[in-house]
Amino acid sequence: MSKRALGKGIDALLGFADDVESKETSAVTEVDINLLFPNPEQPRKVFKEESLKELADSIREQGIIQPIIVEKQGNKYLIIAGERRFRAAKIVELAKVPVIPRSFSREEKLEIALIENIQREDLSPIEEARAYRLLMDEVGLNQDELAKKVGKNRSTIANSLRLLKLPEDMQDAVDTGSMSAGHARSVLAVINPADQRILFNRILRDGLSVREAETQVNVLNKGHRPIPGKKAKPVTSKTPEIQNIEQKFIDVLGTKVLVKGNGMKGKIEISYFSMEDLERIFEIVAPDGELY
Repeated sequence: MSKRALGKGIDALLGFADDVESKETSAVTEVDINLLFPNPEQPRKVFKEESLKELADSIREQGIIQPIIVEKQGNKYLIIAGERRFRAAKIVELAKVPVIPRSFSREEKLEIALIENIQREDLSPIEEARAYRLLMDEVGLNQDELAKKVGKNRSTIANSLRLLKLPEDMQDAVDTGSMSAGHARSVLAVINPADQRILFNRILRDGLSVREAETQVNVLNKGHRPIPGKKAKPVTSKTPEIQNIEQKFIDVLGTKVLVKGNGMKGKIEISYFSMEDLERIFEIVAPDGELY
């Protein structure tokens, strides 16, 4: 599903159809900015200061071009879509902001908050994973249904949700950018939690690349401990083409994958570390197949 399709979907959720009735209910009104309050279930928890300042500069020059979508609650307004505009407007010290009041179901609120953030400014991998989990738990969606709603592949959703299996401090490292999602998947591929901690610490301390981290996964899972201060040597016998394909397998399957051979023949080794992991990989490889 394209981003354009996602845009149409969110317009439908917001009630912006091209009929007369929706236009009549789409009246823009200005309200005191202090009457607005953020959605506590907003997926984005971190708003980049530089990005907000750029938006504030734009609002200072041109005003808020796109109204904030809100839901009236008592004498105040819950922000449904447009929290970045709201935050930037506070930087500019606007007294009033343009809003369009609407009523939404809980499902629609969660869906709009998630899709708006994915479409307009990337969430951190952990924020995205938490938003997926919240939407699945609260609305009762399975991974296939969620994938269709947000325009992602099911494997992307599955790999994203796996990040939530990390301990809190490792999730925080991904959230702040200290560790990439690729590094996090390497940590998750380590069987022993104590060894996961070893790899995590080395990623932060030594600045391991994702490929170097993947090499250490194999070492740790064989029961060996890396020598402090030394980086594991990356595999160099493979051609760049084979390495590229191997990495794509790792990205799609979210586990350790080894491609052994050359451009003529070889074999693929896919690692799994629990029955649940094996079932997850099967669903990615054969989404229409029956495991049992």
